[in-house]
Amino acid sequence: MSAGSLTILVIDENRIRASIIEAGLRDAGHIHVTVVHDVAGIARRITEIEPDVIVIDLQNPNRDMLENMFQLSRAVKRPIAMFVDRSDQASIEAAVDAGVSAYVVDGLKKERIKPILDMAISRFNAFSRMARELEEARSELENRKVIDRAKGILMKSRGLSEEAAYALLRKTAMNQNRKIAEIAQSLVTAAGLLGPLEGE
Repeated sequence: MSAGSLTILVIDENRIRASIIEAGLRDAGHIHVTVVHDVAGIARRITEIEPDVIVIDLQNPNRDMLENMFQLSRAVKRPIAMFVDRSDQASIEAAVDAGVSAYVVDGLKKERIKPILDMAISRFNAFSRMARELEEARSELENRKVIDRAKGILMKSRGLSEEAAYALLRKTAMNQNRKIAEIAQSLVTAAGLLGPLEGE
C-alpha cells in the first residue's frame, strides 16, 4: 500500500502539536489525514473514518487517559503510533500489552513522524502475521484431534484399520467436496448423538 493511499487518523487535543504531526505526514506524501481534537466519542469516529493507521499524541497523559487509549488500542486492531511527553516503565509495559505498535516518549518532531509511522505499520504486520500463524497451528492441531477421533470411531464400528479408516474419511470428503476435518467433525458429532458405541 503506497503512502498516499493510507488513511491516517491523528488524535490530539493540542492543536499546535497536531499540526506538527499533520505536516510531517503530508511531507511524507500522506494525503488522507484526519485530525480529531476531542477524544470523546472517539470509538465512533474511528468506525466512521475507518483509518488504516492511528497516531495518538498525548502531551501530559494521566493514568486514566492512558488506560482509555490502551483500551482503544486493544479494540481497533490497527497499527497505532503513540507519542507521549513522559512515561514510566509501567505505562510502557501497558502500551506493549495493549498492542501499541510504536510508543514514543519525548520524540515529537516533524521529521521523525514518517519513520515512526513506517515502523508502527511493519511491527503491526509482523505481529498480525505471528498471531495468524499461531491461530492456524492451533486450528491444525484441533483438526488432527477430530480426525483421530473419527478414525477411532470407524475402526471400532466398522472393524477397519487406521489406514482404511483414514482412506474412507478422505474418499467421503472428496465425494462431498469438503475438508476431511469437516467430515470427521460430522462423524464425531453423530457418534455423540447416537450414544456410546459397543465396546467403548
